[in-house]
Amino acid sequence: MKKIIIIMVFLFLPHTILANDSNEFYPTAIFNFSEKGLQLKGMGETIGKLIFANLVISPNIALVDREEMAKLFDEAELNISGMVNPMQAIQVGQLTGAKIIITGTVFEVEDQLMIVAKIIGTETSRVLGASVSGDIDSKVTTLVEKLSSKVEKIITSKADVLTIKPVKRTDRIASLKKALGSQKKPSLSIDIKERHTNQTINDRAAETEMLFFASELGFEIIDIHKDTSRKPDILIQGESFAEFATRKGNIVGVKARLEVKAIDQRTNRILAVDRQTELEVDLAELIASKKALAKAAAKISERFFPKIVE
Repeated sequence: MKKIIIIMVFLFLPHTILANDSNEFYPTAIFNFSEKGLQLKGMGETIGKLIFANLVISPNIALVDREEMAKLFDEAELNISGMVNPMQAIQVGQLTGAKIIITGTVFEVEDQLMIVAKIIGTETSRVLGASVSGDIDSKVTTLVEKLSSKVEKIITSKADVLTIKPVKRTDRIASLKKALGSQKKPSLSIDIKERHTNQTINDRAAETEMLFFASELGFEIIDIHKDTSRKPDILIQGESFAEFATRKGNIVGVKARLEVKAIDQRTNRILAVDRQTELEVDLAELIASKKALAKAAAKISERFFPKIVE
């Protein structure tokens, strides 16, 4: 009986405990490295693929699928190859949910082959580096294996520099209350549709989270799903969707995107538009998607509600 109880407790432990000992999980995108040297054509893409292969087994790192990333970048007119500036890093984070980008350069110096990696925080724009070198005839696989080990250590040991510590919901609300002060708040209705892997979900996580923020901030909320006789001052409309992104053993990673706009019901003028992409993990795929959408809604609420009051 004791063994059964122990097993059940283990199964229902929070995902972060199961994921790794450090309780952290870092969504990461890997770019092809740029090449400097006539004899190095094609090596930048090879290095990107090898780093992906080396880091995919790390319990702390959730890698963004390279094919999916290339598709997103084609749509956004970004390049998966070469170096990334801070503004592009932020955009990559918004598109893919990645908190960290790995990119860099491979080049020749006399009879040496040098590979330099840049580890960029998409939330902080901070850049850290790692490098390896060897004879020009050295096996690239060996050099990249050493580089990957260095990169992994930097990500796990310097995460506080590369990423922003998660903000508690209570802190977000307290900050918003202070920012809004005693300003008059309009009445609101919120209607955010939700899809998960092409399935429509009735239990709307993003809508619920934004409703919670609005309620805590003192907005009058009109439920247009039940009360059609009253018209709100502002209608917040949106769409949210989530889909499977990665798996680490029993841990499932889901990427979610939320897009919203606020419409003045009297003039039909759009007052604000925003979007947010998040990646979350859990033992259950649907729960991970709900967590990702709730997190996206919380971040949008922090930016959105002050605009509506203004």
